[in-house]
This record gives sequence, structure tokens and C-alpha cells, in this order.
Amino acid sequence: MSPTLLPIVLCLVSALTVAITNVMVKRGGDVLTARAIVAIVMGLSVVPLLPFAPLPPKETWPLIAISVCVHWFYQFSAIRALHRGALSLVFPVMRGLGPLATAVLAAIWLKESLSPLQIAGLIAASLSILVFAMPTGLTEAARRLDRAALFWALMTAVGVGLYAVSDTRAARAMDDPLTFVVWLFLFDWVGVTLVLLWQRKGRVIASLSKELRAGVIGGIAGALSYGMAIYAYTLTDAVMVTALRETSVVFAAAFGAWLLKEGFGRRRIAAAATLAAGLVLMHAAG
Repeated sequence: MSPTLLPIVLCLVSALTVAITNVMVKRGGDVLTARAIVAIVMGLSVVPLLPFAPLPPKETWPLIAISVCVHWFYQFSAIRALHRGALSLVFPVMRGLGPLATAVLAAIWLKESLSPLQIAGLIAASLSILVFAMPTGLTEAARRLDRAALFWALMTAVGVGLYAVSDTRAARAMDDPLTFVVWLFLFDWVGVTLVLLWQRKGRVIASLSKELRAGVIGGIAGALSYGMAIYAYTLTDAVMVTALRETSVVFAAAFGAWLLKEGFGRRRIAAAATLAAGLVLMHAAG
């Protein structure tokens, strides 16, 4: 496979699998428990790789610590967003505004820049994603719930931008990106699991049993998704990786309509087409 095509394929498969992860987390109803299982499964998935992943260089441990904390911020914001709103409402904002956040942060910290055509494609893609997320609540109470969900979805998008930049810095500082993936996943599950033990005190086992199947499927998909994304970060700009991964909003909308019985409609079909066009423009102008 050509060097220019490989990161695109990695990102598109990553987009599909991250959508599967979030559908599995949302589907069972107990978002916190499902998300904790996802994180634990992702941690367990890298244990067999430990013999092949050396200890990170001493100077990279602060970078790993920053990434772990950023991932915790992302996870808790995503849990709140998915708990309060429909997947088809919050997921496009959670994932879709990530490229904009990444573009700003990458320009500051990674010294990456986009051409005018790439910026136009990024803006078109991001605006189309907002169309997915226009609130549809018919009552004031429903609209108020939508606004709360969208606030946390926005915080999740900030988290996406932060982890895209922090993970790119850390992965590029290592001889092998696998080292970063392994050590990130080994610490990533701790925060959400501690919150689960606190919030579900006295009923942890029952909660885990109910969400186990969905969480395991989501965790396997999540490990595949982020492993491919980390590798792609080492091959091309962080903004490009994040933008291509956010085609996941189309997959998530389709899964939401199919599995969660959430509406798709003409508006979101048009938005999906605009999103795809914006991402193609970004790549073509690169």
C-alpha cells in the first residue's frame, strides 16, 4: 500500500471502529459502566504486547502523564454527553468539532499549518457536522436537556483536540509508536474505573454484568481504533488524522438509526455528503 494511502485507510477503519465503540457504550443505558468496561478491555488488550514494548524513554514519561490526564477529561465529558443526549445529537459535536480544536492546538504546540483550501475543507466539514446536532426537542424541558448534552459534547470535542495533540507529541517522541499505545492503555482505565467503584457502590458486579457484552465489544473496537489512529499520527499531520477519523459521525448516525432507532432524515444525509466533500477537499489540497 502506498505511503499516502495507508494513513487514509487507517483513519477510515479507525472511524468505523470508534463509532462502534460509542454505539455499544450508549446502547445499554448505563454509560458510565459500559465506558469503564471499554477502558478495562482496552487496557487488557495491550498486556500481551508488553514483552515487545520497551519502557518509554525517561524524558517521555511527563508526555505520557499529560496524555493520560487528557484522556480522562475526554472520557468523563463523553460519559456526561452520552448520558444526557441521543447519540445522533451529541456524537457529531463530540467528534466533529475535534478537527477544529486540533487545528488550533496543533498550530500552537506542533507548529502544523493548513493551506487555505484545507482550511476551507475543514470549515465545511465542521459546519456540516453541526447540522447533524441541531436540537430537535419539542418541549422546553427537552430543549434544556439538549443544551446540557451539547455543552458536554463540546467539552468532549475539546478533549479530542487535546488528546490528538498530546498523543501526537508523545508518540513522535518514541522510537516505536507501539510503546506509547501500550503504556497509555495500561493507565487509561484507572480514572473511569475509580469513579465507577464510587458511583456504583454496592452494585458494581450487577452493573458490570449487565453491560459486559456491549463493553467488551466496544473495548475491542476501541483498542483497534486508537491503535490505528496513533500509528496514523506518526505518518501524517494530526489535523488530517483527526479530520478523517471524524467520518465516524456518519457511521454513528447510521448505527443510531439502525440499532437505537434514532432518526436520520434528509437533513443529515445532506450533512453527511457535505462532510465527505470537505474531507476530500482537505486531502486533495494537502
